[in-house]
Amino acid sequence: MVDSTKDKPLLVPVDFSPHSEAALLKACELAACMKSPILVLHVVHDPGDMQGYYKRTTKKKQLVRIEDIAQEMLDEFIDSLKKKYPKIKRLENVEKVLVVGLPVTRILEVAQKKDVAMVIMGSQGRTGLEHILLGSKAEQVVRLCPLPVTIVKRHA
Repeated sequence: MVDSTKDKPLLVPVDFSPHSEAALLKACELAACMKSPILVLHVVHDPGDMQGYYKRTTKKKQLVRIEDIAQEMLDEFIDSLKKKYPKIKRLENVEKVLVVGLPVTRILEVAQKKDVAMVIMGSQGRTGLEHILLGSKAEQVVRLCPLPVTIVKRHA
Protein backbone atom coordinates (compact mmCIF):
# COMPACT_ATOMS: atom_id res chain seq x y z
CA MET A 1 0.00 0.00 0.00
CA VAL A 2 1.32 3.42 -0.96
CA ASP A 3 1.22 6.23 1.62
CA SER A 4 -0.75 8.98 -0.16
CA THR A 5 0.26 11.66 2.38
CA LYS A 6 4.01 11.22 2.03
CA ASP A 7 5.72 14.52 1.14
CA LYS A 8 2.41 16.41 1.08
CA PRO A 9 2.44 19.56 3.22
CA LEU A 10 0.37 20.18 6.32
CA LEU A 11 -1.68 23.38 5.92
CA VAL A 12 -1.89 25.66 8.96
CA PRO A 13 -4.16 28.70 8.50
CA VAL A 14 -3.21 31.40 11.02
CA ASP A 15 -4.74 34.64 12.28
CA PHE A 16 -1.82 35.45 14.64
CA SER A 17 -3.84 34.48 17.72
CA PRO A 18 -2.70 32.19 20.57
CA HIS A 19 -4.99 29.55 19.02
CA SER A 20 -3.02 29.77 15.78
CA GLU A 21 0.20 29.43 17.74
CA ALA A 22 -1.10 26.23 19.36
CA ALA A 23 -2.16 24.87 15.96
CA LEU A 24 1.24 25.59 14.42
CA LEU A 25 3.04 23.91 17.31
CA LYS A 26 0.82 20.83 16.93
CA ALA A 27 1.52 20.86 13.19
CA CYS A 28 5.26 20.82 13.95
CA GLU A 29 4.77 17.68 16.05
CA LEU A 30 2.73 15.98 13.35
CA ALA A 31 5.10 17.07 10.58
CA ALA A 32 8.03 15.54 12.43
CA CYS A 33 6.16 12.21 12.66
CA MET A 34 4.91 12.31 9.08
CA LYS A 35 8.10 13.82 7.63
CA SER A 36 5.94 16.46 5.95
CA PRO A 37 6.62 20.10 5.16
CA ILE A 38 4.47 22.81 6.75
CA LEU A 39 2.58 25.46 4.82
CA VAL A 40 1.49 28.45 6.94
CA LEU A 41 -1.39 30.37 5.37
CA HIS A 42 -2.80 33.76 6.24
CA VAL A 43 -5.90 35.02 4.48
CA VAL A 44 -5.96 38.81 4.21
CA HIS A 45 -9.34 40.24 5.05
CA ASP A 46 -10.74 43.17 7.01
CA PRO A 47 -13.74 41.63 8.75
CA GLY A 48 -16.75 43.72 9.74
CA ASP A 49 -16.34 42.79 13.40
CA MET A 50 -12.67 43.85 13.53
CA GLN A 51 -12.20 46.84 11.20
CA GLY A 52 -8.67 48.10 11.08
CA TYR A 53 -7.24 44.71 12.06
CA TYR A 54 -4.24 45.40 9.82
CA LYS A 55 -3.97 49.11 10.64
CA ARG A 56 -0.42 50.33 11.08
CA THR A 57 0.78 53.86 11.39
CA THR A 58 3.99 54.86 9.74
CA LYS A 59 6.25 57.68 10.82
CA LYS A 60 5.53 59.56 7.60
CA LYS A 61 1.75 58.87 7.79
CA GLN A 62 1.94 57.09 4.45
CA LEU A 63 -0.70 54.74 3.17
CA VAL A 64 0.45 51.14 3.26
CA ARG A 65 -1.12 48.32 1.26
CA ILE A 66 -3.06 45.94 3.49
CA GLU A 67 -1.23 42.97 1.91
CA ASP A 68 2.14 44.47 2.84
CA ILE A 69 1.07 44.93 6.45
CA ALA A 70 -0.34 41.39 6.59
CA GLN A 71 2.89 39.95 5.15
CA GLU A 72 4.88 41.83 7.77
CA MET A 73 2.58 40.51 10.50
CA LEU A 74 2.94 36.94 9.18
CA ASP A 75 6.74 37.25 9.13
CA GLU A 76 6.72 38.68 12.68
CA PHE A 77 4.40 35.89 13.90
CA ILE A 78 6.70 33.16 12.57
CA ASP A 79 9.87 34.94 13.76
CA SER A 80 8.45 35.36 17.28
CA LEU A 81 7.65 31.64 17.46
CA LYS A 82 11.15 30.75 16.28
CA LYS A 83 12.56 32.83 19.14
CA LYS A 84 10.04 31.53 21.68
CA TYR A 85 10.59 27.86 20.70
CA PRO A 86 14.19 27.59 19.44
CA LYS A 87 14.24 23.80 19.86
CA ILE A 88 11.42 23.29 17.35
CA LYS A 89 13.43 23.02 14.16
CA ARG A 90 10.35 22.57 11.94
CA LEU A 91 9.60 26.28 12.44
CA GLU A 92 12.78 27.15 10.54
CA ASN A 93 11.52 25.71 7.25
CA VAL A 94 7.86 26.62 7.07
CA GLU A 95 6.57 27.97 3.78
CA LYS A 96 4.50 31.13 4.19
CA VAL A 97 1.58 31.89 1.89
CA LEU A 98 -0.53 35.03 1.88
CA VAL A 99 -3.80 35.24 -0.07
CA VAL A 100 -6.67 37.72 -0.18
CA GLY A 101 -10.33 36.79 0.22
CA LEU A 102 -12.87 35.14 2.46
CA PRO A 103 -11.02 32.93 4.96
CA VAL A 104 -12.98 29.68 4.65
CA THR A 105 -13.16 29.83 0.86
CA ARG A 106 -9.48 30.61 0.47
CA ILE A 107 -8.39 27.95 2.99
CA LEU A 108 -10.27 25.32 1.00
CA GLU A 109 -8.86 26.61 -2.30
CA VAL A 110 -5.26 26.61 -1.05
CA ALA A 111 -5.70 23.13 0.45
CA GLN A 112 -6.79 21.83 -2.94
CA LYS A 113 -4.29 23.80 -5.05
CA LYS A 114 -1.29 22.86 -2.88
CA ASP A 115 -2.49 19.22 -2.57
CA VAL A 116 -2.04 19.16 1.21
CA ALA A 117 -2.27 16.07 3.40
CA MET A 118 -4.39 17.76 6.06
CA VAL A 119 -5.46 21.07 7.57
CA ILE A 120 -4.53 21.96 11.15
CA MET A 121 -6.13 25.06 12.62
CA GLY A 122 -6.80 26.71 15.92
CA SER A 123 -10.22 27.51 17.29
CA GLN A 124 -11.53 29.76 20.04
CA GLY A 125 -14.37 27.36 20.66
CA ARG A 126 -17.14 29.97 20.78
CA THR A 127 -20.42 28.71 22.17
CA GLY A 128 -23.98 29.85 22.59
CA LEU A 129 -25.61 32.72 20.72
CA GLU A 130 -22.30 34.14 19.46
CA HIS A 131 -21.52 30.80 17.77
CA ILE A 132 -25.01 30.55 16.25
CA LEU A 133 -24.92 34.09 14.85
CA LEU A 134 -21.33 34.22 13.64
CA GLY A 135 -20.53 30.58 13.01
CA SER A 136 -17.04 29.27 13.31
CA LYS A 137 -14.49 29.36 10.52
CA ALA A 138 -12.97 26.17 11.92
CA GLU A 139 -16.36 24.45 11.96
CA GLN A 140 -17.03 25.51 8.37
CA VAL A 141 -13.66 24.16 7.25
CA VAL A 142 -14.37 20.86 9.04
CA ARG A 143 -17.74 20.57 7.29
CA LEU A 144 -16.57 21.58 3.81
CA CYS A 145 -13.02 20.25 3.51
CA PRO A 146 -12.68 16.84 1.84
CA LEU A 147 -9.36 16.32 3.66
CA PRO A 148 -8.67 15.47 7.30
CA VAL A 149 -8.93 18.54 9.54
CA THR A 150 -7.46 18.78 13.04
CA ILE A 151 -8.77 21.52 15.32
CA VAL A 152 -6.43 22.61 18.11
CA LYS A 153 -7.54 24.53 21.17
CA ARG A 154 -5.07 26.53 23.18
CA HIS A 155 -4.46 25.29 26.71
CA ALA A 156 -5.56 27.82 29.31
